[in-house]
Amino acid sequence: MTEHTEQTFKQAAGTGPRIYVACLAAYNNGYLHGRWIDADQEPEAIQAEISAMLNASPIFGAEEWAIHDHEGFEGAELHEYSGIERLVELAAFIAERGELGAKVLEHFGGDIDQAEAAFDEYAGCYRSLADFAQEITEETTDIPPTLIHYIDYAAMARDMELNGDVFTVEPGFEDVHVFWSR
Repeated sequence: MTEHTEQTFKQAAGTGPRIYVACLAAYNNGYLHGRWIDADQEPEAIQAEISAMLNASPIFGAEEWAIHDHEGFEGAELHEYSGIERLVELAAFIAERGELGAKVLEHFGGDIDQAEAAFDEYAGCYRSLADFAQEITEETTDIPPTLIHYIDYAAMARDMELNGDVFTVEPGFEDVHVFWSR
């Protein structure tokens, strides 16, 4: 594992996950009325902020709302009518895991439980999957010096991925995160 592994799990300093919630009654009557809300908090607190926004609406008796924008979710998918419980779960996951978490979440089609479980099988960050194959091979096998230059680690890496032994997430150039498949 590289030294920046722990940092990779955490979101960079700055704004955490938040949503812009709009009043649909105001929106449908030609008004832009809404509020940015921190998504990394308890569901009750989010609901209270939504209720306060609706109570301040220029349209009397407004009840319906929708998420019209979001930021800090690192590319994780969030829908206009996502429920508060899902929003809180997603925000907490992204706040803890950052961009890497969002990429792993995407790998699992948005299933937070599977994405979270994948981090239990995290093997580390490497420049390439071939570097991972080389490291794991050299740690587990005594390779005679006369053979070391004949080993095709790129082919081994490709086979590991094709066989389903590992999967990778690549947030950037030479930034390959390797996870053992369960």
